[in-house]
Amino acid sequence: MSTLSVRNLTVTLGAAVVVDGVSFDLEPGQRLGIIGESGSGKTVTALAVMGLLAPSLRATGQVLIGDRDLLAMTERQRCEVRGGTMAMVFQEPMTALNPTMRVGRQIAEAIRAHQRCTRAEARQRATELLARVEFTDPARQARSYPHQLSGGQRQRVMLAMAIACDPAVILADEPTTALDVTVQAQMLALMARLVTEENAALVLISHDLAVVSGMCERVMVMYGGHVVESGNTAQVLAAPRHPYTAGLLATSAAVSLDSDRTRLEVPYIPGQVPAVGSFPAGCPFRSRCDRATAECAVMPPIEAVGDHLAACHHPLGGPASPQIPASPQIPADLAESGKE
Repeated sequence: MSTLSVRNLTVTLGAAVVVDGVSFDLEPGQRLGIIGESGSGKTVTALAVMGLLAPSLRATGQVLIGDRDLLAMTERQRCEVRGGTMAMVFQEPMTALNPTMRVGRQIAEAIRAHQRCTRAEARQRATELLARVEFTDPARQARSYPHQLSGGQRQRVMLAMAIACDPAVILADEPTTALDVTVQAQMLALMARLVTEENAALVLISHDLAVVSGMCERVMVMYGGHVVESGNTAQVLAAPRHPYTAGLLATSAAVSLDSDRTRLEVPYIPGQVPAVGSFPAGCPFRSRCDRATAECAVMPPIEAVGDHLAACHHPLGGPASPQIPASPQIPADLAESGKE
């Protein structure tokens, strides 16, 4: 039985479909990266899996933790799962942490919410967790308020809270976006180590294809709320079958090559991501795709194309050019740890 099974997850906002029929499975220790432009449905998918959607959004389908369906639970039952069996690391810890509470107390409260222990035991466990996420003086720093810590330190506090109750699944939504390059590399290495030690399944949402390439052995590409391509990360990035994935790769590679300002033209995907409810019928990418035909007015099924899955009537047949470069943000040993 999978640790996490998502079946036909659909999220609607009134009549508008925000996420449409997303399905995937994760075993213990597996790492799945979800990529796509802003507005593609990545974060909404993660929030739906965690049961944290806004009241205006409605989720259907199944989110199975073992044999329990999160979407069929009461809110009280979901609260028992969140932070215990599943945990989430948000993009901006300053908004996720309580600014009026010391960070050690916040971690201790998360522990006591899911484990039977005294306040003293929870405080001691919180200090141990801060040491585990590489705070140099965890006893002193446990007494700090969030505003007294740097962005990287606050994100490490979020990691400590995420692993506090030995979760089976960790979801991380753009966890390094607000950090500088050096701190990003440290955070990614730390997250990779902790996930390995916990043998937890990881869902990593990122706009950075190089980060996903280094961290995750599987990748899922989303656009318009649909999964348009998925499979082994190395295979998908080496030979994308969907034009959207190829566009993301070409843009990412060109931006990296242009860092020395020797190139004047950078490839881009034409147009913009439409607002929710404004995607065209059928393939949501067809209004931006130079391969689109009348056939694309019907959404294609996601099916095997070569060595992985893609949802395209006119899939690509060869490798991307240029391919995504090695990320300067990820240490070599970490880049190897996420690949099969």
